[in-house]
Amino acid sequence: MTKESAPGKMGQTARTTPRAKPATPTRPARSKTEPPSPPPKRAFAARSLASLLPAVTAPAFRRRSPASVQVFTDWADIMGPAHAAVTTPSKLSAGTLTIACAGPVAMELQHLSSTLIARINTWCGHTLVTRLRFVQDPQAGVRLTTSSRRKSLRPAPSCVVPDMEESPLRAALESLGARILQEKQKR
Repeated sequence: MTKESAPGKMGQTARTTPRAKPATPTRPARSKTEPPSPPPKRAFAARSLASLLPAVTAPAFRRRSPASVQVFTDWADIMGPAHAAVTTPSKLSAGTLTIACAGPVAMELQHLSSTLIARINTWCGHTLVTRLRFVQDPQAGVRLTTSSRRKSLRPAPSCVVPDMEESPLRAALESLGARILQEKQKR
């Protein structure tokens, strides 16, 4: 028997053949005349706040601009108590302010539209509204929540400080005591 034909053993040719190496990507050789690349810029370099704010506030202002938020929050002051009680600003888009109002108030506001536009733009300080659009909504205006209705029906708890003379301190202590009693009643 020869070595090559022995059972369970590999032949001589299989052992001596070198294994193939996997192909590795080769980098192009750098020429020695080429200067090395500059170091990368520091990622956390100091930048001014003014350059960062537009990127941060853009998503929020895409939904509502600060001027429209001012119109919505100051609506009662802009319109006055009589009109604010029956109207609510709904939407401000492309210079058109949509106002939800109750019933026949829309007709009255339509006649006052040029005055209202001037009042809103004066309040904001620049031309924000160019047109008004009225939508009837029976729920428009100041809406009372059910919890505020319940509060008004209940008598307010009173707290009396007996051994003090009439003074602002006594009034403040009585107010504080009434508030604490009210919080206890809620629980």
